[in-house]
Amino acid sequence: MCGIVGLHLKTERHRDALGRLLSPMLDCLETRGPDSAGLAIYSEPVQEGFFRYSVRIDGLDPDTDTKAEVATLVLELSQDLGSTVTCERFRPDGAVLIAPDQVDAVTSRLAERRPDATVVGFGPHIEVVKDVGRPRDICRRHQIENRTGYQGVGHTRMATESAVTTDHSHPFAPNADLALVHNGSFSNHATVRRRLAQQGIRCVTDNDSEVAARLIGREVDSGATLETALKTVGQEMDGFYTLLVTTGREFAVVRDSFACKPLVVAETDEYVAVTSEYIAMTSLPGIGSAKVFEPTPGEIHVWER
Repeated sequence: MCGIVGLHLKTERHRDALGRLLSPMLDCLETRGPDSAGLAIYSEPVQEGFFRYSVRIDGLDPDTDTKAEVATLVLELSQDLGSTVTCERFRPDGAVLIAPDQVDAVTSRLAERRPDATVVGFGPHIEVVKDVGRPRDICRRHQIENRTGYQGVGHTRMATESAVTTDHSHPFAPNADLALVHNGSFSNHATVRRRLAQQGIRCVTDNDSEVAARLIGREVDSGATLETALKTVGQEMDGFYTLLVTTGREFAVVRDSFACKPLVVAETDEYVAVTSEYIAMTSLPGIGSAKVFEPTPGEIHVWER
């Protein structure tokens, strides 16, 4: 059992409050997932030709000047890549770097300079936060309430089939601006993981949700729409699931063909909100007048900017 939250803002009215709206939604679902939590937050894109890279650095010592370590890394990467790299945000676990959109080159140079560094998300719009612990503590530690943007997703995890680690926590973000959060379980994830590996697509963890994320990423990379990619999950993967998947332009949900896992959708003229339980969205402005419904079995909903 895990908890899913998401907020897609249709207008600019609440963009400055995105983090303040998401944090209590996530905290409300702690009982569905006390092991770890994470969020993907979307804001206006960085300059063309560059991506945001959400970088976790496991070897940072909180008792030392971590900003100095990150600043040194930024200078080294700028030299290695022959292009300007900047730090958009220092974080307790690392930093959000702005670097060229040459992902393979950036991750390769980063691994050489800091073998303890991991890119947990990348793209022109997205920032990804993943951590182990209570949702409230994670939101406080990463100052999520201060985040602004037009879209965000979150997840609270109760581990059932794989370890409780930061890498195993959600969201999974294998492609530029793509993020997935999942409640449920896939029974044939090992088989699909092997198929993906044969195609050169490697999973970092043994988590079943990562397999679904990379399957969707494969389809999107091949030119499929997000809706078509979600249909592919239903065709290739077996299990009980609710998925919330986002890109820089899209916000989509799907439940399995039996709708075994809960999902509530609330839509107003200003936003679309999704949560595993209605109580998690009761703090949203205007929720009393929202159109509220539960997607039917196998039904896919996609909203676009």
